Order: sequence, then C-alpha cells, then structure tokens
Amino acid sequence: MARTTAARAAVEILVREGVTEAFGVPGAAINPFYAAMRASGAVRHTLARHVEGASHMAEGYTRAVSGNIGLCVGTSGPAGTDMITGLYSAWADSVPILCVTGQAPTTVLHKEDFQAVDIASVARPVTKWAVTVLEAAQVPGVFQQAFHVMRSGRPGPVLIDLPVDVQLAEIAWDPDVYQPLPVHRPVASRAQIEKAFTLLDAAERPLIVAGGGVVGADACEPLREFAELTGVPVVPTLMGWGALPDDHDLNAGMVGLQTSHRFGNATFLESDFVLGVGNRWANRHTGRLDVYTAGRTFVHVDVEPTQIGRIFAPDLGIASDARAALELFVAVARERKERGGLRDRSAWAEAVQERRARMERRTHFDDVPVKPQRVYQEMNKAFGPGTRYVTAIGNSQIAAAQMLHVHRPRHWINCGQAGPLGWTLPAALGVARADSSAPVVALSGDYDFQFLIEELAVGAQHRIPYIHVLLNNAYLGLIRQAQRAFAMDFEVNLEFENVNAPELGGYGVDHVKVAEGLGCKAIRVTEPTRLAPAFEEAKRLAAEFRVPVVVEVILERVTDVSMSVTNDIGAVVEFEETATEPWHAPTALRTPKG
Repeated sequence: MARTTAARAAVEILVREGVTEAFGVPGAAINPFYAAMRASGAVRHTLARHVEGASHMAEGYTRAVSGNIGLCVGTSGPAGTDMITGLYSAWADSVPILCVTGQAPTTVLHKEDFQAVDIASVARPVTKWAVTVLEAAQVPGVFQQAFHVMRSGRPGPVLIDLPVDVQLAEIAWDPDVYQPLPVHRPVASRAQIEKAFTLLDAAERPLIVAGGGVVGADACEPLREFAELTGVPVVPTLMGWGALPDDHDLNAGMVGLQTSHRFGNATFLESDFVLGVGNRWANRHTGRLDVYTAGRTFVHVDVEPTQIGRIFAPDLGIASDARAALELFVAVARERKERGGLRDRSAWAEAVQERRARMERRTHFDDVPVKPQRVYQEMNKAFGPGTRYVTAIGNSQIAAAQMLHVHRPRHWINCGQAGPLGWTLPAALGVARADSSAPVVALSGDYDFQFLIEELAVGAQHRIPYIHVLLNNAYLGLIRQAQRAFAMDFEVNLEFENVNAPELGGYGVDHVKVAEGLGCKAIRVTEPTRLAPAFEEAKRLAAEFRVPVVVEVILERVTDVSMSVTNDIGAVVEFEETATEPWHAPTALRTPKG
C-alpha cells in the first residue's frame, strides 16, 4: 500500500471531490497542508487579507455556481475563530463550505499551548459537523464524510481541525481507489404529491412560494414548468429570487416586511392557498403569523424534515429535495392536463399582473444629493440580465430587493439570515472567482463596505475584476431608521470632517483614495445624471485593468426605506410617493398606472 502524509491525502481527496479553489491565510500550524496544496498544483489559492474574508469568499464561490464547494483555510487559534462568522452565514443559508484549520500538536492540546483552542466545540453550533482529527489514519475518512455531510439533506458547512503532527504523519492510503460517498436526500412520494395537488385544485387563488432550496437544488426549470402548466403565480423569497425571471408573467413579486413589493404583498393577501417549496417561512417574509396564515391552506416541501412545522403547522408537510418534488409535481400536472383536469387560472394570473402595473414604487428622482431609488433605476439600465448581484444587509440591500430586477438563478447572491456586515466585498470576490464570464456587481452601504475594505487588495493582487456600487450617506441607515421607534439618533452617524478631503463636505471616509491605495480604481458620483456614465466607465476600467472598480454615490443623508413597522405585511409604510405615471418608474417591468 502506498504511503503519504495525511495532509497530502486530504488534498488529494479535495481534488477528487471537485475542489479547485481555496481561499485562506497560511500559518505555522497549517503549513503542512499548504505544502501539500503546493505540491498538488490542482487547487488555486487566493490569499485573503483577513480570515473572515476568506470564509466569505468561499461562501460567494459556492453560491455562484451549482456544485461548487468553497474551501477556506486558516491556521490555529484566531484563524478558526475569525471564520466562525462565515460558517454561521453558510449554515444559516444552507451553503456547503469546507473550513480547514491548523491546530497545535495533539500532545499539548490540553496544556494551553500557543493558539490552541477547541475550535471544533466553538464551531459546532454553526456547522453540520465540526471535528478535530486526533489520529492521522482517520484523515481520509473524515474528509470523505465531510463531503457526504455537506451535500446530503439540507446542505451546510463543515469544519475540519488538523493538529500539525496529524498533518505531518505518514499513513497508508491509495488515492486510486478513493470513491466519494453517495449523497442522500429525501424524495417525495407519488401519494404525497397527489394529496398536495388535491389541495391545490380546491383553491381559487393559489400561489407558489419558491425559497432558496429551489435554487440550491437546481430546481428552477421544473418550477417554471409546473407554474406554466398550472397557471399558478410564483412568489420568490429573498433567497429564491431569480428562480423565476422577474419579467415572467407568473412572477407575483416578493412578499414580506422589507425586501418586498407592494404588488407582491397585495397579491398574497388575496390568496387562499400557498405551496411553499424549499423555504423557511422566515420572519421577515411572514411578519405576523396570524395575518400571514389567516384564510389560507399551506403545503410545505422542504429537504429538512424538522423544518416542517418549525414556524407554523402546514396542512400538509412533505420532506423532499425540491427538484425531486417539483419534477413529480410536473409529471402529475401533465397527466391531469392530458385528462383535461387542470383548472383555468388565467384570470387570477392576470389580476396579479394588473396589480404589478399599478403598484410600483417610484424610482425617478432628480434630487441632489442623489436619492438611492435613482441609483437602482440606473443600475437596471446599465447592467443586463446576466449580471450577478452581490449584497449583504442594510437599507441598500432592502431597497435593492424592492427595485432591482433579477432574471436568473444564482444572480442574486445575498447572506439572507445571518446578514454580517462586511460580507459583500469578499463574497463578490468569491463569486467572480467562480465565474469570470459573468459580470459581478456588488452593492454596499458605506458601513458594510468599511468592515472588510482591506479585501479590495485581494482583487487587485489576484486580478479579480468586478464593480462595487457604494451608497454613501455617512450613516448606519437601517439602524437609524429602526431608532425612530425610540425617538433617537444615537451612535449611528458616520459623518465627520475629513481634514484630508474637505471636498467631501462632512461625508467622512474618502473611499476613492482608500480604494486607489489598495490598488483598485474608483469613481465618485454626486449627481444623478452622472450615474449612467459612471457605470459605463466602471465597466471599461474593470475590463482594462482587471481589478475591482468602486463607484461611490454620495446620497442624501436620510432616506427611510419602505417597510412595515407593525409586522403586518398589509401595512408596509411608504415614505415616498408611489409611481402613478410611467416616467416615475421607467425601468418597471409593467407600466405603472394611476
């Protein structure tokens, strides 16, 4: 039997499981693993500036392309604890990433050795599996099991902690006979789908809620086919956005308290049946459950059996992979159509689109400083349906979800549940690494941008071009808006007079100089008419220099974004006038009507 180091066996397994990219920061306790990666030559490594940034790069890489598993690597101690936020974000959104950390030698783990921390225990609550490998001979089995766990059932992250002596130890292992373990996912039965279809048939105004599980399971095509066969409109969740193109006649818009459409909420309140597929019934989607569930029958399909009934009890729960369930729904729908047994839903679908045409938000404003709505309008014009949008959290994310258009799965990449500030920039680098053929446009408020701003240097060093739209109002905008309920504006103001940039007029950080100092290109926009030329110039600069390009837009200081303050999806507060004329929302997908 051939012999090799445990570290080399681990890398060989990574390659055989399809891993080609790694994001990380080397260190003494993980150097044997790095030596094995170097010797292999099969895994490209992107050197991050912060290990949390590496974990978010791995997330972006996984989220961008079906089948990807992002790998983030760090040394012992703080490297692992720095990556906890990335693991939490991946766990919360069912994203499989693999975190490999170095560790002090096994002989001193109990002696408070330098940077020796029980990282497996720290990571366990936010991973599907976290393990410190104490025997070198277990390394191949642990890595094999890691991929099985990440891919099976509800996907999610795994952490493997490797003491340095374990990495260096020689083991007997034959790479030629390695075989990945089969992936397990529950599959709906015919009887379950037939029962769900019976409930659907009894409804007058049914909807499908398509969650992130539809995108993760590559089930967007059977979703579209089922919707078109039955004529049932589709509500994408924030994580499922792009599962059905925004301009599709059966797209009913998003529902919820914040990242939602006026017409989407209005349509939902008219519905009497909801088929949820691959969704979590997240609180910012449902709001008050008594309002959300009243008068409606619910069927819930989810790959994780314990997810069913977690938020509220559906009338029928089905534990199944989203693709397997939707393919069976399609088969049953086809059979019923052949027998003439499908109801005509055209009037309901037309009513959905009629609401869309008269319930748009206004985006066209000529104000200086710039209103954020105008930024999204110009982004819709400048960036086509092939654009991958990346964003994290805050008013910029909420308004983007209300006003941007997404037409393809995995083209809205967002940390939905965890929402860590700083996520956007490194995640965008991971997305761009995953697919260099698709344009990547990141979107941040100034505070999100500043959290991990040093990762811009990664894009410059490794020549990873993308466009980063930075909305600067020198505020923690979402928190300021939330503080209205407490009648305060406390510790949320980022404004200061920059002695090195008086031309900013109190907006504080000179993001253009910082971006240029980190090796990137940057443009500042202060007037709405300059947005379109700036976006075109950003495209040119990204293509010419192959580095990130920041487009900073100086916004009005205070903008209250449309959302509910009562947790009632029928009571979303609008702070601006809505669109009543076509020119109020020129990029709307349906013509606004009075």
